[in-house]
Order: sequence, then structure tokens, then C-alpha cells
Amino acid sequence: MQSCFSVVLLALIAWALWSTGFWLVQRADWSVVSGNLPLFAIGSYPEASRWRPILWLGSLLLLTLFTLAQPLLLRRGIGLNSTILSWSWLLMMPLGLWLLAGGGVLDPVPSRLWGGLVLTLLLTVFSGVIALPLGVLLALGRCSELTTARQLSKIYIDGMRAVPLIAVLFFGQLLLPLFLPVQIEINRVLRAVVAFGLFAAAYVAEDVRGGLQAVPPTQSEAAAALGLGPWQIQRLVILPQALRIAVPALTNQAVGLLQNTSLMAILGLVELLGISQSLLANPAYIGRHLEVYVWLAALYWLLCTAMALMARQFERQDPSNLIATRRS
Repeated sequence: MQSCFSVVLLALIAWALWSTGFWLVQRADWSVVSGNLPLFAIGSYPEASRWRPILWLGSLLLLTLFTLAQPLLLRRGIGLNSTILSWSWLLMMPLGLWLLAGGGVLDPVPSRLWGGLVLTLLLTVFSGVIALPLGVLLALGRCSELTTARQLSKIYIDGMRAVPLIAVLFFGQLLLPLFLPVQIEINRVLRAVVAFGLFAAAYVAEDVRGGLQAVPPTQSEAAAALGLGPWQIQRLVILPQALRIAVPALTNQAVGLLQNTSLMAILGLVELLGISQSLLANPAYIGRHLEVYVWLAALYWLLCTAMALMARQFERQDPSNLIATRRS
């Protein structure tokens, strides 16, 4: 009986794979994707300046490939140390913002023209820049012996985790401008980044708190015996170990943040899902929903897989190599 069930299950899996492959190769009309690749990548960015977001996307792709190939390159003696690689990633953020927004020698481009993959990555990266340090501070506050700091951190974390993300985004995009004076106008992309960052910080704080609690108390005792102060112990001994322990959980938060940017399509920002919805509203692409959503699923899968692989590579890195790199 068990053998018959296994044979039937394998036959169903084989049939599903064959049907999916046949549809992908023979029946699907991918013109809706191939004919709109620039739109998926950069949205409605001005044609004369499209080289700017394309340059940023190309730089991110090359840096991602170089990061993933870093172990192989180091064996051949042509890789970069972790410090240079970290600074390269950090410089990608101001570089991308400058290329997209303009300024100086570049013509300014309003954020309402940003869209597609560029906007998705921008929301994810800058929201993470806000969420990570704020989450670390909240985690330290919740583990603090100071009653005020502990209670305030607990209220923020529990309160933000009790509110749906879409409610926070609605408040930031639709309600917040009603409370501001008429002469004050906050950029829509900036409002979205702040809303995502504040929301994700509560979840990051709990992940970091788990890492802090996983560090053995003997680490603090040994550091104190060496004469280090409380802040030095946290900064040099406890926090690096806690962040390393929390890498898998923080990776999940980063992946979730990337996927949650699709909610901005409901509120008018044309990221990847917003671009897809605008294309499917075109009468020329009626009936092409499945191709578009399969393409989106594949693109999100590639992005999330790249993030997971880079996080796993960082997690497996030998701590002694990191210390040696910092000293050099």
C-alpha cells in the first residue's frame, strides 16, 4: 500500500512538473514581460536619465555576485577583506540616492517618477538602515536595568507589533499629511521608508534581544575582570556576539521587509507590484495575469535567495578572520 501511494505521488509530481514546463515554454506569452523590462526595472524614470538607475542596479548586481563569490576568490588570493566589502555596500546607499534624486551635476528627478525594482530595493535598503540601529537600541533598552528605558522600550515594541503594517503605512501615507501644516510637505517615498523602518524596528528588537539573552553571562564577567566598563562590554563583547547569533532571524526580517514593500502598490507607489497592476490594466495585455505574476514570483525569489545566501556566508565566516581583518 505504501509503495502504491509513493508511485502515485511521484506520478502526480512528474505530471505537475511536465505541465508547468510545457506551459512556461509553449503556451505562455512572455511579450508582456520582455517588452516592458525597462518599466519593471526603473518605472517611469525620465528616458534621458535612465542610465542613472540602471548604473545603480548594475553596481548592486556586480557587488552581489562579488560578495557571493568571495570565498572562492579568497582561495585564489584575489578577494577583498570584509572591511572593504562592508564599506562598498554602505557606499551603495548614498550613491543610489544621489543617482536617483539628482543634485549637483545631475538633474533632479522627483520621487513620483521612481518605480519598479529600483523603488523596491530603495524602500528595503533604507528601511533596514532605520530599523537595524533603532531595533538594537530598543533591545538594549528592554534588557536595561533602568526601569524607564525598559518600560518605554517594552511599550513601543509591544504596541508596534500589535498594529498591522498596512495601518502604519496608511497613517504615514494618507493621514500624516492631514496633521501637518500646509506649507510642510514630506516626500512620499520618505514617509514610506520611515513607516517601514519604525515598524520593522520592533521585530528587529526582539530578534536582537534573543541574541543578547543567548550570550553566556561569563562573557560579561570576563570582560569586567579585564577592566572594561559597561558600555565597552556591550559594544565590544556582548553586542557583536548577539548580532551574530541573530543573523538568521534578522535575515528573515530583511526578506519579509522586501516582500512587504509590495503593500505600497495599494497606496500609490509604483514598485514592482504597482508596475504589474498598471500593465495588466492595459487592454493590450488582457489575459496575461499569470505570466506577470509568475515573473514577479521568480524575481522576488531571486532577490530573497541572494539575501539569504549572503547572510549565510556572513554567518559561516570565521570570527578569527574578522578580528584579523579589523586589526589589519
